[in-house]
Amino acid sequence: MFDTLQPDGWPRPKGYANGIKATGTIVFTAGVIGWNDQEIFEHTDLVGQLRQILLSTKAILAEADAGPEHIVRMTWYICDRTEYASQLAEIGTVWREIMGRVFPCMTCVQVAGLIEAAARIEIETTAIVPD
Repeated sequence: MFDTLQPDGWPRPKGYANGIKATGTIVFTAGVIGWNDQEIFEHTDLVGQLRQILLSTKAILAEADAGPEHIVRMTWYICDRTEYASQLAEIGTVWREIMGRVFPCMTCVQVAGLIEAAARIEIETTAIVPD
């Protein structure tokens, strides 16, 4: 389905890929935030919102017959780098529980704020479903 791009001599990244080469049908999500399907935030914390984002992302991808194994790229927008860094173990646990051992290309950017004031994190996803 796709090949992970790992230049010779580079250390293998932890939890993401440096690059991915893929062919197939491209599936994009909008920025997904941590509210449920009724647009209600059930969690005020970053990890709780991340859990909901990953569940929502899986539901969106399923509409295109895609799953976590098809994800090639994610961009995470976080409001607080310190909060994120202090919860990496919990983030990793939630990731593995919902997404499994999938390691797409990832970017994480701290932003001044998100449009929904209660949102702690927003994630855009790109997946490629093989033809």
